[in-house]
Formats: sequence, structure tokens, C-alpha cells
Amino acid sequence: MTPLQLGRVTDLLGVVFAQAPLVFGLVALSAGISAAAAILYRWYTRDVAPTWLAALFGGSSTAVYLNAVGLLKTTTEDPAAVFDPATVLVNSTILVGAIAVSPVGRTVGDRIATDVFAVAGATSIDAEVGRIVRTVGRVTVVELPDADDIGDIDGYDAVPAERKTAMAGKRLLFPRQLTSDELVDRLVTRIKEDYGVGHVDVELDADDEVSYLALGRRAAGLGPTMPPGVAAVAVRGDPGAGASAGDAVQLWTVGDDGDPERVASAELRATTDDVATVLLDESEAERLDHAATYRLLTLPSDPGAEHEFTSLLRAADETMETVRVAAGSELVGTTLRDLNTTVVAVAPAEGPVESIPARSRELAVGDTLFLVARPETIRRVARAAEGDEEPPADAARNDDD
Repeated sequence: MTPLQLGRVTDLLGVVFAQAPLVFGLVALSAGISAAAAILYRWYTRDVAPTWLAALFGGSSTAVYLNAVGLLKTTTEDPAAVFDPATVLVNSTILVGAIAVSPVGRTVGDRIATDVFAVAGATSIDAEVGRIVRTVGRVTVVELPDADDIGDIDGYDAVPAERKTAMAGKRLLFPRQLTSDELVDRLVTRIKEDYGVGHVDVELDADDEVSYLALGRRAAGLGPTMPPGVAAVAVRGDPGAGASAGDAVQLWTVGDDGDPERVASAELRATTDDVATVLLDESEAERLDHAATYRLLTLPSDPGAEHEFTSLLRAADETMETVRVAAGSELVGTTLRDLNTTVVAVAPAEGPVESIPARSRELAVGDTLFLVARPETIRRVARAAEGDEEPPADAARNDDD
């Protein structure tokens, strides 16, 4: 580089340093615009602003100033100065600096928005709340685990994987003054309402972090209430006006000789206009003519208690499950009252099933408990019922399969 070129470069750098207040001012303005854009984006979408969007807002703010103010002033005083290398270098430095600091402004703005929205009472947010807000603020942040760590509740239909992915990693905000039990209840309600989940089994550790989460859908349709060997069939029929679900009915038709003929005995489950859904043995279902119209004769019997119990259980948060007391279990020698849950029956290792057992009944090895409780309560009793005995050979073989 010749002395003339070196002197020219020195002059250009001198011009840039002379314009240092303008350069730093516009760069700081760009960072502030990027932070404001990040705050607005977080408020509107509850998500972090993309880097390209912050750079667009930050660079545009300086570009507007350079074109609307700097260029106009330069062309007014000396039009030829627009193409002066010193002017081009200053403008380029400002633009490059503005784009470079935009991610910094984006990060600062997103952190400010996260903390402000948390203190303001937002219900959920997809970002880490600041340490100060979590320590001295009035919110408790509960982060849901990854989709792979969300399990399924036994006895319920599995929740679709897409729904687990949608809720994975979400950070839900709750009032800080809640007790542990109240926080769990609030969390269960939020998950049910926000994600359309029927049943939630969740545990929180001492730091209010989710240590266990399992989901289940509500059982729908007739399948969960149908015993083996029974089929549900929709037939064209004319049930009585007072017929309702659970009534015992007979299906009649007109035979070839013109006389009435009983086709099958069934149980009425639902009616819609002239279509009735009935439950009957599979062998009798094969004899039905789907193109025929039947007369339904309602028998004088009340719906069984099992149907009323099933309808109530399907609408409740509780479910029914069996738990076997193993050898070495901490439940051996305790009473049903100690379980603090509903035990509708106990099947001892030997002897008949005891329905509605006394609360003072002591538990022994081999007792099978029929529980009606929420999934988390059933899981707690199942853990306590585990012992040091080996599982049966059939169960071990099924697990291997």
C-alpha cells in the first residue's frame, strides 16, 4: 500500500471516528427497536421472536433514518457527497452494527417480556422466567416434560402423540401462594381444559417440578362396557315409549306363515327414531336380518346395578382397578381404613369375594383389592402393594413378549 493510499484509509477511519456518537446512537436505537419488536411479538404470540424478524426491525430503523434524514441533509448541502467514500463507509458501518446488535436487543426484549407477563398474571409462557421473578415474584412456574416422558394411564385410551407433542415443554404459571395439593389440582384442571385430556395423573417434587405425568382419554362408545362374547347391533325396531338404556327386550318379527316369531333376546342400549342399538350374544347376532324391521318387546325388569355403576363411572374422574397385595408389601397387616380410598371388594387368596368389606378389615398376602379411585391414588396404592416376591411365570412371559 502506497503512502497516498494509506493516508486515504487513515482519513476515512478518521471520519468514522468523528461520527462515533452518531454511529453508536443509531446502533443503540436499533437494539431498542429490536427489543420492542421482541416484546410485542411475545405478547401477541406467546413465543420468542425469530432472529430474522428482530434483524429486520433493527436494520430498518437505521435505514429509515439514514435515508430520510442523513441522505436528505447530504443532498441538500452537497449532492455529490452522497457518493463520497467516507459517507458510504459511515452508512455501511451503521447498518452492519445495527444488524449485529439486533439479536442482543431481541434477547433482552424477550426476557423483559417474559418477566413482565409473568408478574402481570399470564397463565402460560414458552420461555424461562427470570430468577428474580421466580424468587420474589408472585408466580410459580411448572414446566411440562418432553413428549417421550409423558406416559399413558392404565385402563384408559392413550392420548394421541400429537397432543403430547403440543403440550411438551410448556411452562404454565400459577399463583405463588398455592399449597402443594392446590397446585396439583390447578395443574390437572389446566391440562384437561387446555389440551382436551380426560384424565391426568401428575406428581410434583419439592421444587414444584413435574416428576411424573401420565394422560388418558375418557372411554367412549359401547366397547368398554361390553363383556366378551357380546355384540352390539343397530336394528330397525319400534321400542316402547318407556324403554330406556339397560332394559331387557325381545326382538320379534313375522314368520313365513304370518305368525309372530321371537328372534332373539337382547339388552337395549340406545334409540334414535326407529333405529335401536341392542346388545346380544354373537351367535344370535348372526341370525339377524339387517334389512328387516323388528318389533321390540320390553320386558318388565329394572336396569341392572352394573349398568348404573358403569354409566356413573364413565362420567367421573375415578376409575376401577384391581391391586394385589404381594408378599413383603407394606400393606400387609394394615387395614382398609389406612388406604384412605374406596375399596368396593376384596378377593382373598382363598375364599369367596368380600363385597363392601368393613373398613377395619386387615390386609393379607394375596388379597386382591377392587379400588374405585383417581389414577394417582390407584398408582399410590399399587406402589405400596408391591413386595419382594417374584412375578408369576405367565406374567413374566407376557412382559417379555
